Parts: sequence; C-alpha cells; structure tokens
Amino acid sequence: MVRDAQGSERGSGSILAVAIVAAVLMLFSLVLPVATVLSAQQRVAGAADASALAAADVAVGIRSGSPCPSAATVAAANAARLDGCLIEGPTATVRLTTSVLGFAVSARATAGRPASEAMVPGDAAGDTR
Repeated sequence: MVRDAQGSERGSGSILAVAIVAAVLMLFSLVLPVATVLSAQQRVAGAADASALAAADVAVGIRSGSPCPSAATVAAANAARLDGCLIEGPTATVRLTTSVLGFAVSARATAGRPASEAMVPGDAAGDTR
C-alpha cells in the first residue's frame, strides 16, 4: 500500500480556520462585557454632569424647586439612581449609580459657582473685575 504524501495533510486548513474562528469568538466574548461596562461608565458620567447642573441651577436660583429632587429627576431620566447629593451654597455635588451586567457603575460630578467667587449686584456673569 502506497501512501500519498500530500494526502496526509488534507483538511488541515479547515482545522486551522475553525481554530482561528474559535479564538476570535472567545476574544470577542471577553471584550464585549468590558466595552459595555466602559460605555455605561461614560453614560453615567454624562448623567452625573447633567444632574449636578440641574441641582446647581436650582441652588443658584435660576430654576425653582429643590436641588436634590431636581437632580434625582434628571438622573432617573438617564436610567441612573441618585446616591448622594450635597449642596454647599451655589455648588452642587451629586453621585449617581447604575447597574450593568451585574456591575455597579458610579460617577460623581460637581457644578455651580465656586464659593470664593462673589456675585456683584447687576452683573449676571459674576465678573468681579
């Protein structure tokens, strides 16, 4: 019985292709959750910024209402939960949390006029010159 030298390697390309596809799928399955959590982190950071701005607007008097409930409303509209709200004069600091793929993702933001900056009567921009 004579064996063909080229016939012994027949099908090895298919095995290699299946192995490469399996490796790519495994890598993708590891990267996808990380990308999802990082995306959620950016979304929560943006929601924290918006919530802090809403609370600071109320604290300064631009809008009516209470600062922390305003921040909670904006957080809920962005699918996040308000975990902390601190109002110090014209400055609002908020902390938001959301859950994605079983991970708690949180962000903190501060907005408002710095306490050291005094507002001059009649000057809407707060420029003290």
